[in-house]
Amino acid sequence: MRHFLIVILGLLGFFQTAYSQTDDTTFPDGTIIPSWFRENTKIKLKDLGKTYTITDFGVNQDSTKVQTTSIQKVIDLAASNGGGVIVIPKGVFLSGALFFKPKTHLHIVANGVLKGSDLIADYPIMPSRMEGQNLDYFPALVNAYEVDGFSISGKGTINGNGLNYWKAFWQRRKENPKCTNLEVSRPRLVFIWNSNNVQIQDVKLINSGFWTSHYYKCTNVKLLDLYIYSPHIGVKAPSTDAIDIDACSNFLVKGCYMSVNDDAIALKGGKGPYADQDKNNGENTNVIIENCNFGFCHSALTNGSEAIHNKNIIMRNCEVKDASRLLWLKMRPDTPQRYEYIRVENIKGDAKTGLAVFAWKQFFDLKGRPDIPLSYGDHITLKNIELSCDVFYGVEKDPNVRLSNFSFENLKIKTLNDEMDKSLIQGITLKNVYFNSKEIQ
Repeated sequence: MRHFLIVILGLLGFFQTAYSQTDDTTFPDGTIIPSWFRENTKIKLKDLGKTYTITDFGVNQDSTKVQTTSIQKVIDLAASNGGGVIVIPKGVFLSGALFFKPKTHLHIVANGVLKGSDLIADYPIMPSRMEGQNLDYFPALVNAYEVDGFSISGKGTINGNGLNYWKAFWQRRKENPKCTNLEVSRPRLVFIWNSNNVQIQDVKLINSGFWTSHYYKCTNVKLLDLYIYSPHIGVKAPSTDAIDIDACSNFLVKGCYMSVNDDAIALKGGKGPYADQDKNNGENTNVIIENCNFGFCHSALTNGSEAIHNKNIIMRNCEVKDASRLLWLKMRPDTPQRYEYIRVENIKGDAKTGLAVFAWKQFFDLKGRPDIPLSYGDHITLKNIELSCDVFYGVEKDPNVRLSNFSFENLKIKTLNDEMDKSLIQGITLKNVYFNSKEIQ
C-alpha cells in the first residue's frame, strides 16, 4: 500500500510540474512570438474619439421597431466628421445589417442590446464570403469592410435573435436532409473583411442566425474576454460557430467563453479541388488561443472543413467542458490541405474525442478533377493535457491523408477506448502518456 501511494503521489507531482511548463516565446515552428501577442491593454471609451450615443441622434427607445436606417445614419455622420464611437445605451435596439466606416467604432454599454431583426429582408445581399468561397450573400448584423483599427467594446450584448432562422433551417432540413447550409437564408452576427488592427472585447455575442463572428483576410486581431453563446438544446442553433478565422494572420483569442451548437473556433481559408490556386483564399498563420473556457461545442479547435493551410497555431491554458472534440483536423477529400505546426497544451476537462482526424465528406465535390488531392497533417503536438473522453485517439486510416511528426507528451487521459494505432502516423513521439493510469509506449 505504501509503495502504491508513493507511485500515485509521484505521478501527481509529475503532472503538476509538467502542466506548469509552457513555451510562451516561440511558435511551433521555432519562430519568435511577437510582443504584440502579450500586449492586451483594453480599449477605453475616451480614447475612441467623439461619442455618438444613438438616442441623441433620432434613434428611439423602442425594442419592437427596426431602426436600421436611423442607426446607420449615426454611423455615417460619425464617419463624415472624421470618425468616432457609436454608443448603444441601455435598452434594446432592433436593427438589420449595419456597416461601419473607417475610423468608426462600436461601444455597447452594460444592459445595452443591439438586437438583430429576424426578417432576412433587413440584410440586403451583397459581396461576401461564406464557407470558403466568395459570393453574394446576406451580410451580418455588424459589418466592417476595410475598417482598419475597428473595435467593439463595452459590457453590453449583440443578440442575433436567431430563433426563427433556426426554425426555418430545421424545417428545410426535414424537407430535404441533404440541403446545404446556404440554402436557408440566415445572417451572421459579426463579419469583418480585410481589416487590420481589430479589437473586440468584453461584449456578449449571442443567438446568431448563422456563424457568430467571422474574420476574413484580417491581420492583427484581438478578441478579449468575450462571451459567445448559442443554444444546443430546445431549438438548436445550427452552424453558429463562435469564431471563424478565414485567411488571417496574427490572431489572438484570450479569456473568452464559447458554447455554441457547432465548432467553437474554426480555421478556414478556402475549399475545392483547386482552392490553393484561388487568390480569394489564403492561409491562417500565427494564431494563439489562450485562457479560454469551452462549453458545449462540436469541437474546441477545428482545422477546416474549408481550409487550405494552417500554420503556427497554439491553443493553451484552456478548460474544455462538454465538447465533442478537443482538436479536430477535418480532412476534406476534395480540397488540398496542409495543417502544420499546431500545438495544444495545458488543457483540462472533458471531450468525447481528444484528437479527431478523418475524412469530411459533407457536400463533397471534385468538380471534374480526376484525382483526389492529398492532405497533410505535420508537426502536431498535444502536451500537458488532463482529459476525460470516450476516445482520445480518433485517427482514421485514409489513403489521401499524410500524417507525420505527431508528439504526445505529459498526457493523463481517462478514456473508454484506449486503442492507439501508431502506424497511422509517420514519426510519432510518446512521452509520459497515460491512458487510464497505464503508460502508453
